[in-house]
Amino acid sequence: MQNNTDTKKTSSLKSVIQLIIFLSIGVFFIWLSLRGMTPENYAEIKKEILSINNPKSWMFIILSMLCGACAHYVRALRNIEMIKPLGYKVRKSMGFFSVMVCYLANLGLPRAGEVLRCVFLQKYEKVPFQKSLGTVVAERAFDLVCWLFLLIIVIVLNTSLLSQIVVEEQSGLTLGVWMEQKGMSMLTNYKMYIALAVLVVAGILIYKTRKKWGKISFFAKVKNFFVGIWQGLISIKDLKNPWPFIGYTVLMWFLYFLGTYVCFFAFDFLRDLGPAPAFTVLILSTIAFMVAQGGLGAYPWMVAQVLLLYGVTVEKGLAAGWIGWLGQTVMIIVFGIASLIIASFMKDSTENVVKQAEENVE
Repeated sequence: MQNNTDTKKTSSLKSVIQLIIFLSIGVFFIWLSLRGMTPENYAEIKKEILSINNPKSWMFIILSMLCGACAHYVRALRNIEMIKPLGYKVRKSMGFFSVMVCYLANLGLPRAGEVLRCVFLQKYEKVPFQKSLGTVVAERAFDLVCWLFLLIIVIVLNTSLLSQIVVEEQSGLTLGVWMEQKGMSMLTNYKMYIALAVLVVAGILIYKTRKKWGKISFFAKVKNFFVGIWQGLISIKDLKNPWPFIGYTVLMWFLYFLGTYVCFFAFDFLRDLGPAPAFTVLILSTIAFMVAQGGLGAYPWMVAQVLLLYGVTVEKGLAAGWIGWLGQTVMIIVFGIASLIIASFMKDSTENVVKQAEENVE
């Protein structure tokens, strides 16, 4: 009993520490966004935020929020496809509610949503926790691969813009020239080849002694992390019909893009930029949700930095970023709370209750 109590205390303390760290990162990005600004800069940000106070802008913001909600619904449909091979039938409504509860929980506690999502499905759909957790791991792993692929597309689309970024103001050295110089210096630097040789030898030694390394807790966790990602990715091959899964993935990312692009039309200074900048904002600003709690502070800062590439001032970029972040956060809170309330009045899945009982008998 004492051990269980100590474990709960340790877990709670760990959650609190994680929350403080993630919130601190958000506060840091807020400070980073506003440092060095004058009262005139603040006035400009306020002016641009207030400029959306008209029916037309509100219509586009609401449409952006609905696009985000639809993307989450498609995510739920995709997850249902992953659960089907396990022998469980999840209702579309409950699948959507579980996703929204997941995002709602993630606003409060880092990474808690994924666990709560599985608990939610276990409670209302009788899907065993460990089985639904496996689908979540696979889903996240696949999303990471998709994001990396889309990131490459963003880099290709913006090669000319990125290469024009000045990295040294005094000499006028651009990012493109700097990368070319660095690349050439690396190819002609013998130290790089020595380092590669050392890495190869180290890799061979680690592989040969992998059983000993596996006994060390830290390395075992690292190994399990990458093994879990790999198993999650290859588990998709077990789908009898992978096309709905692929189709839902494409549709989901398209809806995320559409939500970002539609939000552009709420601002006069973004309306004429086109779809490519919106796509760039979507992919690069995703990093903000990886590093900060709910994207707090980091999302507006990232949006402002990306829009700088397209000639939009930092003040205007921050205004657009905060409005976009606030819209999606409000959407998650509203749909998340509504999901909790509505689900509490719905009956459990009878089909899954019978299957769960049969498994327990076996």
